[in-house]
Amino acid sequence: MSLPIVVLISGTGRTLKNLIDLKERGELDVDIRLVISSSQTASGMQYAEQANIPVEVVQSADYQDRAAFSKQVFMLCNQRLRGSGYVVMAGYLSLLDIPENYTNRVLNIHPSLIPSFCGKNFYGLRVHEEALRRGVKISGCTVHFANNEYDAGPIILQKAVPVLEDDDSKSLQKRVLEAEFEAYPEALRLLAANRVEVVNTPYLAENQEGTNPNEPRVIQIARIKKC
Repeated sequence: MSLPIVVLISGTGRTLKNLIDLKERGELDVDIRLVISSSQTASGMQYAEQANIPVEVVQSADYQDRAAFSKQVFMLCNQRLRGSGYVVMAGYLSLLDIPENYTNRVLNIHPSLIPSFCGKNFYGLRVHEEALRRGVKISGCTVHFANNEYDAGPIILQKAVPVLEDDDSKSLQKRVLEAEFEAYPEALRLLAANRVEVVNTPYLAENQEGTNPNEPRVIQIARIKKC
């Protein structure tokens, strides 16, 4: 059975178009049941309409707070997914309050190798500008489960992209996007095959104010199960 997904967009919809194209070529077995846009002017909605995929617009400015905004987004997801499948953030810029029943069911892709160049306000060209400013030799992209913080959930997979001597932010962005077009479908295939598991693992929180550096804390990480 095709993997049910809802796709969230905010802008051009290039990631959405890539998923639609792969589906139509028979290279990605997903059922895109709904596209939700955080902006009524997002040009990416055209790709959903051309593929006869339902579209809803949910703008944060129309709601009292993030909780109400998030509740509306996930109500629409519930109506389409009915307890199965995943929510796929595809260039989605709004931070959501993720309900408990969607823990490790919301995916995001970020145009860097997390934990580098990520977090609030790190999106678009700024990510690549900062990578070049710091002189990194390798950049890339990260597919991860989303939680209630920016770019902080368990990492599913990453793809590395070399930074060239003559790169500017736009040329680096273009090559990282090409890696994203490979990484997101790969992650969805892994999920469809039930090969991703999230486990708790202890670590020592060193030099963090208000914590005991010798007391193990628990974080979640994603592991890929062998075939």
